[in-house]
Amino acid sequence: MKKHYVLASKSPRRSEILQNLGIPFEIVTAQTDESSEIRDPAKLVEVLSRRKGEAVLSLLREQGRDLSDVVILSSDTVVALDGQILGKPHDRADAERMLRTLSGERHQVISGICLLSEHGVGVAHEITEVLFDEIPEASLARYLDSDEPYDKAGAYAIQGRASGWIRGIRGCYFNVVGLPVHRLNILHREIFGENLL
Repeated sequence: MKKHYVLASKSPRRSEILQNLGIPFEIVTAQTDESSEIRDPAKLVEVLSRRKGEAVLSLLREQGRDLSDVVILSSDTVVALDGQILGKPHDRADAERMLRTLSGERHQVISGICLLSEHGVGVAHEITEVLFDEIPEASLARYLDSDEPYDKAGAYAIQGRASGWIRGIRGCYFNVVGLPVHRLNILHREIFGENLL
């Protein structure tokens, strides 16, 4: 059966990744409570990914949509360093705090993904290690003056200006961008018995 993919995210990075993979999809989002007491970043992103997917599924049901061929893809990403979880910054001061924390350090980017349909559900996560150089003061100030830090976990984008501070990564690059493609393909195969790609 041909599948109709729904991306439960407004993230332009996730949309761009799916477009570049040649996967047709529509975007549907729903209000989701992202509060949680979970302190384990891998568990947190899995729970939030599933929560986002279930919210969109409920919305589509309320709209009376035929869901027989629909597969909802939802995701959540955090940055973690020494047990501290860094989500999206609330303001400039919060972004500066996050970037100073990451400066010169090795941290983890953890993304959860959920595939949800009438025929099954699967949740997984991916972890990538990222090593930052020390961030020069002048570079940090310019970065904080840009729009780039403010809608991204850990207050940076690996594919943007912050790439100049990244000495190296170990693991999936696309995970750091916001959607772990390899893990997504594996999860799709586990649920539906066929590769996404």
